[in-house]
Amino acid sequence: MERGDRAALATFHAPGFEAAAGPVSLPEDAAHHARVRRLANGDRVRLSDGAGLVAEGAIARIAKTSLEVAIDPSTVARVPSPAPVHLLVPIGDRDRMLWLAEKAAELALTSWTAVRWSRSRSVSPRGEGPAFADKVRKRMIAALEQSHGAWLPEIGAELEPADAVARFAGLPRVLLDASGEAMPLVVGGAGTVAIALGPEGGLTPEERGALREAGWRAAALSPTVLRFETAALAALAVARAALLGSARDPSGTSAGR
Repeated sequence: MERGDRAALATFHAPGFEAAAGPVSLPEDAAHHARVRRLANGDRVRLSDGAGLVAEGAIARIAKTSLEVAIDPSTVARVPSPAPVHLLVPIGDRDRMLWLAEKAAELALTSWTAVRWSRSRSVSPRGEGPAFADKVRKRMIAALEQSHGAWLPEIGAELEPADAVARFAGLPRVLLDASGEAMPLVVGGAGTVAIALGPEGGLTPEERGALREAGWRAAALSPTVLRFETAALAALAVARAALLGSARDPSGTSAGR
């Protein structure tokens, strides 16, 4: 596990913490997390609002249903946003989507938008609807805390195929397809990227053709057939590594959120 020189402080998601006049009050799940970590009053912790703002503070009070943290104002800092990576995730098996949501948050995905591709409708049980989106967000928050992240992915409204095809027009757009070029060659130096892929059973020829005609560039990851969550995670990792390299290269370009 990569840590660099980061202290192993427990991290808690605390949206809007900067506006608090006194100790920041966190909900029951944070209090439970603190008890599991065997934290006590006075222990230092880290807060992240999920939108780039982080701070450290000390636990002022642990109760059964709440946790209070006194922020150290000198530690409040804004973390620059990583190069944008957007994902059109197919609506598919619920558990596999939730697993992908966790890993996508760890890799600092910028936005997550679920798509009702034609073959999504044959999947059961599938992950869709507002209640499922709430579960996705909770998984992402847990991953943000565990990975000491500063940015939560934005969760977009579910899309029909025609709307997905037109999404992210003007950005470099990648369609995961075994017939395409190698993924690193497609992404390298882009500065930002959007990724689309199909559900169990893949995209229909019509959907694939519509994406290609709209400017989505086919990219391949492996000579084998990958499950959608494996393909999405691998593509995110390749894109994140390529964009990180581009951001560190003085000749490269990068864009914020």
